[in-house]
Amino acid sequence: MKVKITQRESSALYRLLADTTSDIILKTDRKGFIVHASPAIERLGISLPSMLIGPHIQDIVHPASAAEIEGRHQDAIEGRQGADWMEFPALTSDRTERWFEIQMRRLVDDRQRVYGALSIMRSIEERRSFEEQLFAAAMTDPLTRLTNRSAFMTMLRHVVEERGGEGCVALIALDHLKAINMKHGQTAGDEALVAFSEVVRSHLRAQDIISRIGGDSLGVLLPAASAEQAEAVCARIVGVLSEKRQIAGGGTLSLTASAGVARIERSVDDTLRRAEMALFFAKSGGRNRLEIDGKLQRGWSWKPGNA
Repeated sequence: MKVKITQRESSALYRLLADTTSDIILKTDRKGFIVHASPAIERLGISLPSMLIGPHIQDIVHPASAAEIEGRHQDAIEGRQGADWMEFPALTSDRTERWFEIQMRRLVDDRQRVYGALSIMRSIEERRSFEEQLFAAAMTDPLTRLTNRSAFMTMLRHVVEERGGEGCVALIALDHLKAINMKHGQTAGDEALVAFSEVVRSHLRAQDIISRIGGDSLGVLLPAASAEQAEAVCARIVGVLSEKRQIAGGGTLSLTASAGVARIERSVDDTLRRAEMALFFAKSGGRNRLEIDGKLQRGWSWKPGNA
């Protein structure tokens, strides 16, 4: 059964909702100036009764979203509004960002003249926080707190497809992790991986991106790095690990690593195949060394003490 509500009842219902809901109800004129708002707008640090002229709807959003929300308001005025909600960051009086979603409908008088728009703003802070936590969990390795293989592949694909494939990829593996686990236990192995990750991270450039992509291996994106620059970075990492002593397992384990480097070219699969081949040669050549794709067939390799 359809509920019939008179104009006076609609007005009473509006006041009831405006006074009790945590949503922000806005009434704007045709130009987008706020002429009335529910008490919840005070959450943004705005007190309309104390203002001679109400703010424009653009004034309560982040500048990056101002044009979009102005366009959405114009669509509502011209009757083009859809049923979808628009998400945007609003600004409080102390310039703090808080995320909301908004929906707008135009207001028409008895003579069918449009005189403004009615909008509902709803906070989505909790939802966005939850979504960000889920995203972080899905893209993060829980042990090392680095991004995981899925994130690494996404970033590599972006470099290949969007940035023209400039730079290099390095695959760096902790040597003999399985033996560490068997001899000293899983806890010691985990400590070794964390220590290994920290050493690698601390010797990368600010623009480099590191991820844990396998049980014993890390992937490093070196955007815009030449093969010589990537070689220098990875040689430093392999060398530093080789020189350190007793850095994991309660001060009883010395760690070494093997690394393979390849330029980012053609495709994600081709780039990874060449980097994996370089890492394979580093491991099969005795570990604790660095191999560079492109130098493999010339019999080149680098290990600590070779410089």
